[in-house]
Amino acid sequence: MAKQKKKAKSETSAEPVLRFSEEHLWVRAEDDRAQMGISEMGQRTIGEILAVELPDVGDKLEIGEPFGELETVRTVHELIAPVSGTVVAINSELEDQPELANEDPYYEGWLIEVELAVESELDDLMATEEYEEFVAADDDD
Repeated sequence: MAKQKKKAKSETSAEPVLRFSEEHLWVRAEDDRAQMGISEMGQRTIGEILAVELPDVGDKLEIGEPFGELETVRTVHELIAPVSGTVVAINSELEDQPELANEDPYYEGWLIEVELAVESELDDLMATEEYEEFVAADDDD
């Protein structure tokens, strides 16, 4: 019986896979769209987020280029695009509740959604296991 439950769970698990950048941003892609935000480790590192500056819908992102900022008590953290694309949605909830990026970075605290320009750029991002190893190595320094 337990085996059947496991099998059923994996069959219904259509949750898109998270990919990560070295700048501690996550990307959740589905078809030609990708939602992104700051990772759990990223938000813990920079501290309490007080304000969020995001691009406008329709703006174009270029991989490796800045697209917004997270303001914390300690610093202003520049957001570097992990993929290229056109912004199709922003999380307007963050204007009044920037702390959502700290409290629930993978769901309620997402930052933007883009229509991907080059889907193959996703291949250059780290899978969850790779990212965990990257973070662990970073902690050792």
